[in-house]
Amino acid sequence: MKIEQIYTGCLAQGAYYIESDGEAAVIDPLREVQPYIEKAERRGAKIKYVFETHFHADFVSGHQDLAAKTGAKIVYGPTGMKMGFEATIAEDGQIFELGKSKIKVIHTPGHTMESVCYLLINEEGKEEAIFTGDTLFIGDVGRPDLAQKVIKDLTQEKLAAHLYDSLRNKIMPLSDDLIVYPAHGAGSACGKNMSKETSDTLGNQKKTNYALQEMTKEEFIKEVLTGLTPPPAYFPQNVMMNIQGYDSIDEVLERGIKPLTPAEFEAVANETGAMILDTRDPQNFAKGFIPNSINIGIDGSFAVWVGAMIPDLKQEILVVADEGREEEVITRLARVGYDYALGYLKGGFEAWKAAGEEVDSITSISVDELAKIKESNPEALILDVRKNSEFLSEHVIGAENAPLDYINDSMLKVNKDKTYYVHCAGGYRSMIFNSILRARGYDNLIDINGGFKAIKESEKFKVSDYVCPTTLL
Repeated sequence: MKIEQIYTGCLAQGAYYIESDGEAAVIDPLREVQPYIEKAERRGAKIKYVFETHFHADFVSGHQDLAAKTGAKIVYGPTGMKMGFEATIAEDGQIFELGKSKIKVIHTPGHTMESVCYLLINEEGKEEAIFTGDTLFIGDVGRPDLAQKVIKDLTQEKLAAHLYDSLRNKIMPLSDDLIVYPAHGAGSACGKNMSKETSDTLGNQKKTNYALQEMTKEEFIKEVLTGLTPPPAYFPQNVMMNIQGYDSIDEVLERGIKPLTPAEFEAVANETGAMILDTRDPQNFAKGFIPNSINIGIDGSFAVWVGAMIPDLKQEILVVADEGREEEVITRLARVGYDYALGYLKGGFEAWKAAGEEVDSITSISVDELAKIKESNPEALILDVRKNSEFLSEHVIGAENAPLDYINDSMLKVNKDKTYYVHCAGGYRSMIFNSILRARGYDNLIDINGGFKAIKESEKFKVSDYVCPTTLL
């Protein structure tokens, strides 16, 4: 028997491949399904089931393509939702045979109403592992405020009450030696305080997870709702794609992986009004970029920040990438439902510059340079674009918090006529912030290279006392 966790860092997402006696199942697959197919083929196995723990909000699942390419059955928990594809709607307690093993459906409403966990009974008949989706994370539980965006009569309080019952009546009575395999880890917006660990025993979670401690339902509801912030705007749109269906990933890649010369790239941009998304390293971007382009670096939480910054999934996008990484960019856009990339700049930014096209840049300074500026001008304005929870935990004394997460509100704090020195934790998010505001006519933002980490380590600035955050949202 084989159990493999396939973890994708940029989404903090865990998919699972389970195989027994020549039959395989995939739980919560990513949009690009070929790696699962190739894995099964290498092992001489046939993918029999695609198990979905719920209608995902933070990414577009690969269930539809994987079923179409392998003949596997898509399985969801109890739901009355009308879907745009064939699926088996399982009952609570239903058992699916997989080779010599069994997978039992445990209905656990709370994160969403159709949420289920899948209990794996191994070839010896022993309960070995539980795949908990967004019901139970390591150190946390799924936020209960997302399904209310899809089903009107639900409230986060009602969902939290369901989650309390699901955890105590369905999960906690199970054996302590079960291995818990959740759908997400630290960095996902589907929970507020997840561990960096991606698996654990259920027994240890009973001891250490705040949500599994003894408390009343009312206490649980208050505890699990405290610290929640509004979810990213793309979440409800991803839910609907997962319910209604979507274009094949093959079509999306064919549409997006189209090399364009600088002249063609400029013509398409002018004709369509497409957003120019530059995915290079933030500091490389700062040195030179196509005017009005937005920087979201591919080597970071790319998909998450694309989803947070681009409100319309149907936004047409033109890509600037490091050579050889164009397909990776298009694929990672598709993971969160951005299917309308129109092509990429052949030869990258260097080709644009070589063609004599107009370029722009953003000033980026070191912490030492900032210290000298502050010394000569104590009133110099420092803008911290980290999450409010990070800012409250510790920050430069006198800095103003303008979280990137809510950029339309945050930009109201910025006076176009004043100069601001902008930082995040390490330099990734500050360049996103600076590039977006630059495209909107804010020309006086200066990036601090290295972010808060470099500022604190320099010991040249007064920093507030550290306070342990209660939420990571």
